[in-house]
Amino acid sequence: MDTKQVILELRTQKGMSQDELAEKVFVSRQAVSRWENGETVPNTETLKLLSEVFDVSINTLLGSPRKLICQCCGMPLEDDDIIGHNHDGSFNEDYCKWCYADGTYTYNDMDDLIEVCVKNMVSENFTEEQARSYMKELLPTLDYWKKYDELSDNGQFEEFKKKLINEINELNVDGMPKVEKLNALVGKYVNLEYRLPNGQAAKFLNEAKTYLGNQLECEYGGDRCFGVVADMDFILICTYEEDGKNPELVLYKKR
Repeated sequence: MDTKQVILELRTQKGMSQDELAEKVFVSRQAVSRWENGETVPNTETLKLLSEVFDVSINTLLGSPRKLICQCCGMPLEDDDIIGHNHDGSFNEDYCKWCYADGTYTYNDMDDLIEVCVKNMVSENFTEEQARSYMKELLPTLDYWKKYDELSDNGQFEEFKKKLINEINELNVDGMPKVEKLNALVGKYVNLEYRLPNGQAAKFLNEAKTYLGNQLECEYGGDRCFGVVADMDFILICTYEEDGKNPELVLYKKR
């Protein structure tokens, strides 16, 4: 799909006139008309404004001409839903939501990232050894790791994670082993639906947000697992079967 078609489709979906869109991005109605007719393409600054108005990446506005990959883990960024965001909510098309959350880099140890990635890469045709070897070759070529000294926060985020881990472990939830690591988790993929006492179902997470969490096997055995999800504001702990079924809320604590 060309840029002209993308802009027309997004504007129509928003129920906006050309005049209304022009006002939001500080151009004339004629400029919007020329974009949609394919006569011109918005400049870089206007593309940024359009990205904010339509809540899509610049790559999407351009008809996805570039093949984007996360410059931290190497994941293909084929969908706006998995692209990271800056502090101001704008898209950062260099990173995925797992590696870059609301302006914060979530990994500062290459080996930790490799361990997380390898678990999701193993298949019948790709062994764990092959996956680990592939990631060890790939990561050093990516911008984040090449510019780590420049981009890192000098361990501030890691200190926050350590404090959060201590806080979770101090809750002493019966049957849950001590948490040793917290990984980046996107709400969309861990937002389980819980059954409330009144019979209604509810979800607690923002599916567009990135959280910290982990899955732990119950110390008493069986097929129940503990799920931990947390951020600056709360700690959510639940139990569920390994396939994610029958979730039960154990503890929800505001921080």
